[in-house]
Amino acid sequence: MKNLIWMLAAMFVLAACSKEEPAAPVSEDVAAVESEAADAVADTAESAEAAAEETLEVVEESAAEVAPEGEAIVLALADTEEPAREWKFREGEHYTRMVPTQPTVGGADKIEVAEFFMYSCPHCYDMEPYINSWAENKDPGVRFVRVPAVWNNLVRLHAQLYYTEEVLVRNGVIKEPDVFRETVFEEYHKRGNRMTTVDSIFKIFARFGVSRDEFDRTWSSFEVNQKLRVADDLARRYSISAVPAIVVNGKYRTSAGEAGSYPKLMELIDELTVREGLR
Repeated sequence: MKNLIWMLAAMFVLAACSKEEPAAPVSEDVAAVESEAADAVADTAESAEAAAEETLEVVEESAAEVAPEGEAIVLALADTEEPAREWKFREGEHYTRMVPTQPTVGGADKIEVAEFFMYSCPHCYDMEPYINSWAENKDPGVRFVRVPAVWNNLVRLHAQLYYTEEVLVRNGVIKEPDVFRETVFEEYHKRGNRMTTVDSIFKIFARFGVSRDEFDRTWSSFEVNQKLRVADDLARRYSISAVPAIVVNGKYRTSAGEAGSYPKLMELIDELTVREGLR
């Protein structure tokens, strides 16, 4: 009787794992068997015995080790959870989670880290070496973007400067984007050039081999204006009220003040990208 119970249990498991396979043929009708002659009954018995032996062979081949009596059977799970991680930073203290999650600049193929900044912000200038070093060594699955603030006319003018530079770099006109960016920061913070007019801004581009025609065409292009609209929209969606600010994948917002320092902010960025990778 015990073997019969194990046999039926094994047949049930096989049926659950192979539900797309056709069902086994139905046995002969009992009434028809009773009306058969004795020799037919014998043949049927022999066939049933042979079928039983075949069934036992299937169970023997597919069954795992027999569990000891009284021990609970534990079903294996296809996906097991990873052990709990020890996170260094805490939500509400070191970063804010935005609900609902907001759009990002790029697609969903990578985890996006966005830095909101202003060329006129001294803290953004101070954070430059830290964020640049982080960007150079970031995970390949992470995309880093910069988004300039557009809060007032002067800040918007500098944002237009940034996006004009971005387009000219992509088109191969500006060959040294890192040097160009450092130059703009130094013009404002070390040389006192507030870059309040388009002409004063063009003089910086001219030092990097950009012609007036290339500059004017890019400066007033639809692409640059569209980027400015996106920057304004994201700043409102992310509730950016101060810079520098970091947003990870449209979900987590933080800053150096919340993290504790610029080096800790870089650690926090890495931790938040890991959290996103575990989704």
